[in-house]
Order: sequence, then C-alpha cells, then structure tokens
Amino acid sequence: MTIPTRLHIGDTIGICSPSSPVAAHCPKRLKRGIEELKRLGFNVKVAPNTLKVNEYMAGTVDERVEDLHNLFADQEVKAVITTIGGTCSHQLLEHLDYELIKNNPKILLGYSDITALHLAIYQRTGLTTYLGPAVLPQFGEYGGLLSYTKDHFIQTLIQGERIEYSPSSAYVMEHLWWDEEDNRPREQRGNQGPRAVMEGEAEGKIIAVNMGTMLLLAGTSYFPDLDGAILCIEDDPEETPSSIDRYLTQLGHMGVYSKINGLIVGRFHDNVGFKESQLEDILLRVTKGYNFPVVTDLDFGHTDPMFILPNGIKAKLTVHGKEIGFSLMGDPVI
Repeated sequence: MTIPTRLHIGDTIGICSPSSPVAAHCPKRLKRGIEELKRLGFNVKVAPNTLKVNEYMAGTVDERVEDLHNLFADQEVKAVITTIGGTCSHQLLEHLDYELIKNNPKILLGYSDITALHLAIYQRTGLTTYLGPAVLPQFGEYGGLLSYTKDHFIQTLIQGERIEYSPSSAYVMEHLWWDEEDNRPREQRGNQGPRAVMEGEAEGKIIAVNMGTMLLLAGTSYFPDLDGAILCIEDDPEETPSSIDRYLTQLGHMGVYSKINGLIVGRFHDNVGFKESQLEDILLRVTKGYNFPVVTDLDFGHTDPMFILPNGIKAKLTVHGKEIGFSLMGDPVI
C-alpha cells in the first residue's frame, strides 16, 4: 500500500471534473470553492477540461482522463480534489494509466460517484484514496467550509492525525439552489450522534464508498477486496428506502457480510425518507446470522459537515450499548 504525502501550506491543489458538468453550470459556486482553498493557504490549478459540458458528462472520456493524467503527472500538484460527483466516473476506469498514477502518488479527494475512481485506483495501484469533501458542495459553501469539515480536512490531510471520531454538534439538511439561492448560511439542526445497530469490536482496513457506485463495479476487477474490511457506506439523497434495501440485500447475495469485520453507515439525507427505525430494521435483516458491529448516522457521505475516510488505512470500531468508538490506527498521510 502507498500512502500519499501530507499537504503543506503553499502546496498546489489540482481541480478537475471526472464525472458531472455541474461546475460549468455553477460558476459562482466553483469560484467560492477555489477562493476557500486559497484562503486555507493553497495554490490552485484548474484542469483545462474542468468546465466542459457533454450532456450529463464533464467532457468526453478522453478529456476527463487527460485532466486526471496531467494532474497526477504534474510535479507541482500535491493533491487532486474533484469538483463534484455525478453518474459516470466509471467510464474512465479502463482508460486510466495506473502505472502513471502509481508512480506519482498523491491525494485524491471526493465522494459519491468518485467512489469508482477511488476503488479502481486503490485496487490497481495500492494508493490510499480519500472519501471526503468536494470543491462545489463543501469548499464552495457560503462562508467557506463548515468548521467540522475544515477541522477534519486540516487534521487528516495536513497534520496527518490518527483521527478518533466524534460526531458534529450540528448538521445541515436545508437545500439552497446553487448560484441562485445560496447567498446565506444554511439552517442547522442538533446532531444526536451515531446509532448502534449491532454490538461488537472490529479492526480492519477502511473501504469507504458510495454504495450504489460500488455496486456498479460488481463482477469487475475494480470491485474492492473486502476481506477483513470495515466497510463504510453512504448514498445519495435521491435514493429511497426501497433502493437502499435493494443495495444492502445485494451485498448479502454477493457474500460481502461474510467477509467484512464491521459496517458503518453514513447519515442519509431526509429526502431518502426513512421512517423511525426502518434503516435499522433493514440492516438487522440483511446481516442476520453474522457477528460484527454495525452503526449508522456518522458524518460522512451526502451530508454536511463531514469527516474524511482514507481507503486502506487500518481502523478500529467498538460498539457497546450506546457507546460507539471509531478511530484510525494508521497514519492517513505521511
């Protein structure tokens, strides 16, 4: 496994759009995201095809691959942060030069559909990748990164701390249309913290994913090795209880629950529509007969604020009654 070098103030961060063209449609939001990175002390290099639009794609496959290759090859660039997710980053997988990426290891940060890139690169090169904030939704927030997200960005990728998870004090569900309504801070609500579904203790490598995107890779060489993993899953606000149930059931059919050591579920958006104990009931049903800790409602995925999950880094999960502990056992960067 290769762990990227930590960021230093004054480093250059590259930005690209490997999936959706939203950055082209929301220039104010993109500008705010770039300004926030500069306020944090970084130089910013925007890849040439970042603002391309090709229907639901940010340019052609070749253009998006070119941007990724150039940013990884660029010796000035110390990290690559994606503008946003989308639906089509998995189009790039068979076209990526994994040797180039392996020989130029650096931080790759993003979430949602970027899962396909995280998993393929980690699987093919052994390079740790990072499920975490993206330029438009997090760095482009009105007023900059939410403090919890900013603290975890600094602690994880600059200071390289072995984070011990503690929940955010509050989180955001309010939606404001980008470049139209997002001219004020969004309303926040108090966070009750994670919920225990099954007790136990587990250690294992982190595999952090958008569940639906990971399942696009089922049956391919890009699907992650989940043996002994602590699997961290999240999903989109457009999902429903029935679609999440379907994904979780498919994981069982694929034998995933017989391989993993623990299961952590990121907080779902209210729009998904889970009723009081519906998610817990589904999780108990699909994992029946297995013996590993399961928790829900942690601060990652399609939620704000969020912490960063490094793929491949060893972690520990403990669940005893309502007491939940989750911590990194290895350095997230070197």
